Amino acid sequence: MKEIVVPELAESITEGTVAEWLVSKGDTVSKGDPVVELETDKVNVEVNSDFAGVIAEVLVEEGDDVEVGDVIAKVDESGEAAGSDDSGSEEPKEEKKEEKKAESKEEPKEAEAKEESPKTDEDGEKADPDQPVASPATRKRARELGIDLSEIKPKDPVGRISKEDVEAAAKAKADSGKKKSQKEDKSAEKTEFDKPVVREKMSRRRQTIAKRLVEAQHNAAMLTTFNEVDMTEMMKVRSERKDAFLDKHGVKLGFMSFFTKAVVGALKEFPLVNAEIQGDEIVKKQFYDIGVAVSTEEGLVVPVVRDADRLSFAGIESEIGDLAKKARDGKLGLNDLQGGSFTITNGGIFGSLLSTPIINAPQVGILGMHKIEKRPKVMPDDSIEVRPMMYIAMSYDHRIIDGREAVQFLDRVKQMVEDPYDLLLEG
Repeated sequence: MKEIVVPELAESITEGTVAEWLVSKGDTVSKGDPVVELETDKVNVEVNSDFAGVIAEVLVEEGDDVEVGDVIAKVDESGEAAGSDDSGSEEPKEEKKEEKKAESKEEPKEAEAKEESPKTDEDGEKADPDQPVASPATRKRARELGIDLSEIKPKDPVGRISKEDVEAAAKAKADSGKKKSQKEDKSAEKTEFDKPVVREKMSRRRQTIAKRLVEAQHNAAMLTTFNEVDMTEMMKVRSERKDAFLDKHGVKLGFMSFFTKAVVGALKEFPLVNAEIQGDEIVKKQFYDIGVAVSTEEGLVVPVVRDADRLSFAGIESEIGDLAKKARDGKLGLNDLQGGSFTITNGGIFGSLLSTPIINAPQVGILGMHKIEKRPKVMPDDSIEVRPMMYIAMSYDHRIIDGREAVQFLDRVKQMVEDPYDLLLEG
């Protein structure tokens, strides 16, 4: 009988939730066949069988949490599924007879050995047969940790309990107490209502999103600065070029490529915005992998446009379109989500007029785009015109980015977006 275990998923992922079993007990599988889909912090991952045979046992249910290395199913390579009383687990009668003969021969020898070798503690003295065998130092350590030696199963084949056994028992007891207290805390948090409610367990991804957003606010000195962009020229360029752009490149010319190019240009001028903190070091990244926040039914994900500085407008639009489709279809891979040096999020597509985006840690900056709305604007000659305006926001980690740099960075993005012809020429 072979075991199917949860494999190493990725460097930062150690656990997941069973989203869906793709096979059932009794199903025949080939080596490499997907058997279960796990929902992880970032993406859903299919676990494949390393063996060919029949699914003899399914050990976890859908919705259960599992960790890397956990056994989740068993495969009978002989091709017989477990479940019937006459198959798989029952051994042939002849083998059982042989085992019984062997046991009967060994029993007298074991009895003699027990009589000849009475238990002794580590000081060589005879021990009380009803008392666990351990050295004085081990007994002292057990008393300090509040561990009952009689409840410890020693690893030593002779039966002596070591300090390591005591430490392991203490750790297991502490872990058990911690889990119990966590369960009690969760149950204590539940509020009872007089009126009808519906309780739903948060998906693993939603739990992770919640956890990381709180961590970002706790671990960073986060601040947000705002500006507004006159979108007149960009909308004009887009209107003039969109048909030819679509015919030539097969993708639509959207606003995201302009903002991505503007962000890359500003990051080159203000390298600290493209950095992160590691311990007591500032790591300035010499690459421009731009995360683009995408909303899906399961929650927000941030796939990464790699080497955005080397891509054309068409390349950026194509990459964003592909990643967004994969996100909505649930087909993003771990590589699509890892890394990233700066993030752009567009709440404007949902009608947001103004917001303060939260940093995607360990990054130190994020740009928030918003809804385009016509507003009166005072022109250089003091005339007033109605212009399509967009508020933009930049949240940043004040630990390494000063207010001056953040304001100038955002103003530089504004300048480039308001002069899209120059942006197109710059590439």
